[in-house]
Amino acid sequence: MGYREVPHTADWALHVWAPDLPGLFLEAARGMYALAGAQPEEAAGTHEAAGAARRLEIQGADAESLLVAFLSELLYAQEQENLLLEVSDLQILPGDPWRLIGTAKLRPLHRLVKAIKAVTFHNLAIRQTGQGYETEIVFDV
Repeated sequence: MGYREVPHTADWALHVWAPDLPGLFLEAARGMYALAGAQPEEAAGTHEAAGAARRLEIQGADAESLLVAFLSELLYAQEQENLLLEVSDLQILPGDPWRLIGTAKLRPLHRLVKAIKAVTFHNLAIRQTGQGYETEIVFDV
């Protein structure tokens, strides 16, 4: 499992890989936070949501749109609520629609080096490999 930044002409891009789809989604989230330099507060802080948990239930037409919706949900919490979502217990349920179910611990955002504007669909394709899954995600900055 892992992620690495890949060169992109105007935006930021990540190559992400993992043995399964939940792992791929979690690595994509870790990579997105790393690209932005997002850091949580070390102490519990005074944010009213610090330490609380949030249930995530997201739908998408396919795995790719589910990944974009998931990462967009994390961006929304970061931008609008000043929170980082530390996701765990993630399940990906294929179907019509695809569903993501998980739990996220709420962590107040301490520092952000550069904001990501959006997660894009540019050349987005989740591929199954002999070792699991991989994809490249482009972020608009």
